[in-house]
Amino acid sequence: MAGNSFGQLFKITTCGESHGGALAVIIDGCPSGLEISEADIQKELDRRKPGQSSITTPRKEEDIIHILSGVFEGKTTGTPILLLAYNADMRPEDYDEIKKLYRPSHADFTYLMKYGMRDFRGSGRASARETLARVAAGAIAKKYLKQHLNIDILSYVEQVGNISTKIDYHSVEVEDIEANIIRCPDPAIASQMIQLIDAVKAEGDSIGGVIKGVIRHVPSGLGEPVFDKLSADLGKAMLSINAVKGFEIGTGFSCVEMRGSQHNDPFIIEDGKVKMKTNYAGGTLGGISTGEDIYFRIALKPVSTINKQQQTVNLDNQMISFAAEGRHDPCVLPRAVPIVDAMSALVIMDHYLRQKAQNG
Repeated sequence: MAGNSFGQLFKITTCGESHGGALAVIIDGCPSGLEISEADIQKELDRRKPGQSSITTPRKEEDIIHILSGVFEGKTTGTPILLLAYNADMRPEDYDEIKKLYRPSHADFTYLMKYGMRDFRGSGRASARETLARVAAGAIAKKYLKQHLNIDILSYVEQVGNISTKIDYHSVEVEDIEANIIRCPDPAIASQMIQLIDAVKAEGDSIGGVIKGVIRHVPSGLGEPVFDKLSADLGKAMLSINAVKGFEIGTGFSCVEMRGSQHNDPFIIEDGKVKMKTNYAGGTLGGISTGEDIYFRIALKPVSTINKQQQTVNLDNQMISFAAEGRHDPCVLPRAVPIVDAMSALVIMDHYLRQKAQNG
């Protein structure tokens, strides 16, 4: 099964299934000498784990991480790092009925068409539980970027359904994001979002929304022209996250309503340095970082597993009706925030090492 690795010089390979024995990731290319501990990684995993609030899945997993290689006396050695977290609250029996049919908007049908078989236990490899491995690896990249380059990476819930915040991303800090269970830094709007999710959950339904990602203090010059543009790799990283259906960087789709005279970012001199008066481009030009903040938005669809009657087809090619049971998130956005942070860190880390390899 190809497609389980991401990155070139800072490369990760993930493995594991939703109801298998464990989730794991191998990180190859991490520089030596970085102080890292299981606690550093656990802090990020705790933001992603299930069962953390009333608006997330009730599945109980502590997601305790174990560092099995690549770290000696508290520092990375430069050799491959193996991180592993065992699954605990597994209930494959919950999927006895589901294995006989194709769930709407799930990967059941496409996995079977591709491989001739599928792991029906909570979607197996297609489950968002795989993102545990990404967050674990991203925690290491995130710490390296902060220590060595002072790069800050954050993301937050900007919209749920038709409820959105207009908060200026420049003013948002991590403490504001973590101040409530929806991870929206606007308290009044966060309260409305939570009420909406509670109402949707009571109906046995689900709802989607938008996450905004912000990367601060990125040095200029990161990114490869043409196919490996920094913006293109960020897009690939975000679109590889379960439930993500859209990506835009900078002004994105709204720029089509602007004239070139409005959208162009004028160059200025500030404190003796070349800067930009505006940043409609979102921190990249020609696929290379400008030194301005990188900001983007991603759209996440409503969670596919809902407790409502839906029409589908079973493995005998019969049209049937069913309602899913079991544990699921009515809205995946609050748990997706640390995943977006992790993927941002992995992309920037990889391109930083590529830039060093090319230009010293």
